[in-house]
Amino acid sequence: MLITPNTRQALVSPVRRSHKKPEKRWSQSSRCWSATRSNRKSVKMFVLIYLVIAIVSLLAYVLHRNFTYWTRRGVPHDAPHLIYGNMVGFRKDRVMHNIFIDYYNKYRKTGNPFVGFYFLHKPAAFIVDPKLAKNILIKDFSNFTDRGQFHNERDDPLTQHLFNLDGKKWKDMRQRLSPTFTSGKMKFMFPTVIKVSEEFVKVMTSQVPASQGGAVLEIKDLMARFTTDVIGNCAFGIECSTLSNPVSDFRTMGQKVFTELRHGRLLTMFQFSFPKLARRLRMRMMPEDVHQFFMRLVNDTIALREKENFKRSDFMNLLIELKQKGKVTLENGDVIEGMNIGELAAQVFVFYVAGFETSSSTMSYCLYELAQNQDIQDRLRSEVQSVLEQHEGKLTYEAIKDMRYLDQVISETLRLYTLVPHLERKALDDYTVPGHPNLVIQSGTQILIPACAYHRDEDLYPDPMTFDPERFSAEKVAARDSVEWLPFGDGPRNCIGMRFGQMQVRIGLAQLINKFRFSLCDETEIPLKYTPMSIVLGTIGGIHLRVERV
Repeated sequence: MLITPNTRQALVSPVRRSHKKPEKRWSQSSRCWSATRSNRKSVKMFVLIYLVIAIVSLLAYVLHRNFTYWTRRGVPHDAPHLIYGNMVGFRKDRVMHNIFIDYYNKYRKTGNPFVGFYFLHKPAAFIVDPKLAKNILIKDFSNFTDRGQFHNERDDPLTQHLFNLDGKKWKDMRQRLSPTFTSGKMKFMFPTVIKVSEEFVKVMTSQVPASQGGAVLEIKDLMARFTTDVIGNCAFGIECSTLSNPVSDFRTMGQKVFTELRHGRLLTMFQFSFPKLARRLRMRMMPEDVHQFFMRLVNDTIALREKENFKRSDFMNLLIELKQKGKVTLENGDVIEGMNIGELAAQVFVFYVAGFETSSSTMSYCLYELAQNQDIQDRLRSEVQSVLEQHEGKLTYEAIKDMRYLDQVISETLRLYTLVPHLERKALDDYTVPGHPNLVIQSGTQILIPACAYHRDEDLYPDPMTFDPERFSAEKVAARDSVEWLPFGDGPRNCIGMRFGQMQVRIGLAQLINKFRFSLCDETEIPLKYTPMSIVLGTIGGIHLRVERV
């Protein structure tokens, strides 16, 4: 068949015509699909808008309900800030201590045993009357065993330490650890602390010339290096050598716990305000590098000791023994589960963090006051040297116990410079305030006891801003209610590491006062300025003093 141009056109044309109809149908289908997709987007947008409205409404309801809590109960309180509650300036431009002291002074003479307070978004009963505080901490402790702090053992294992745990977990952990902080165990660790203190004196001596006038030193850094080495040795069995090498991961990570946040300010406030919800959302609080550092350190230390069957006179060794024991049945029939790696790491972690920061700060503030009160410093030095002579010049465990005036000086330092500003508890059941039948602290209510405010109450401590160790003579301590001095808390949930903390501070100060004299210099800042970024009482910048050899 001969294919002419016309024939070719005829053959091709039907094919072209056959493609036109599907294209038209496809175009119509595309428009329908586009319209459907547009409708779906609109629906999604409406759903999203309604969801946002629902969430905002829920948040508004929760905020309104929280911030009217004390109004509904007729309890006096200050009007809360929308974000900060009654903690305006928190971690911004106000130190927590000043927030609590100002609030306490406003209400302490109103006759109310407690007033309302909003710790960020969390309603709390602010205990104004120390007698009520004593009931909560001691007499009626069974109803206030919990603290209600954030902890997440699953996702943030370092937060499951004794300070944070509640309920049976706290009770079991306290029973496990109590035997490790007896006087006998302190003697066990005493030689390690003495060894570090002797190195401390050598470092100080190398920085202070024998000539008259000595040297101006920043003592805050030196005290922190001393306590870091003590805790590193006693908690991990590691010679950190921070005294000779100031820059160390140990010290850096310890400082980050108090000054750095894993999340921004808003999320951190959410964790403080709603700890249970934060745990359900699997939130974490510990900075990641801090978490990695301590978990790796604990795992490596345990693996090495168990492999080589290595034992040492330190806290880590005591915890490893607890881990290896597994389940323990108590005399009353209660069964305590064995300690896992995460729990062990958390206890070592809090022992280190609490021990190095609080003890170094106590020593720094103590020397700062002694520099301003030379008569007190001279009396203390006389006692230290006299006791050492009675013990053949050796700083023994018994010698430290005999230094009574040293204890008074440390106690007065802890009163005037209360490192942790408040104690927290949580009501397990409704609690009728003794002597006030119409006042009920409801179940689940957070309790806030402003220890720092009690310590500066002129009715409890006349002329409270004056440094006076005589406040803690045996006679005055016996006449004072124990709840009026709370640097370590009180009752069954007091600080379990109190003996160890006091031991290392006593040793460090005794060594320093015996060898050196501290006085003011041009660089000494009076008064001190405190950082609002730290929960514990910390200064902005260092503390400079003139140091001379005795």
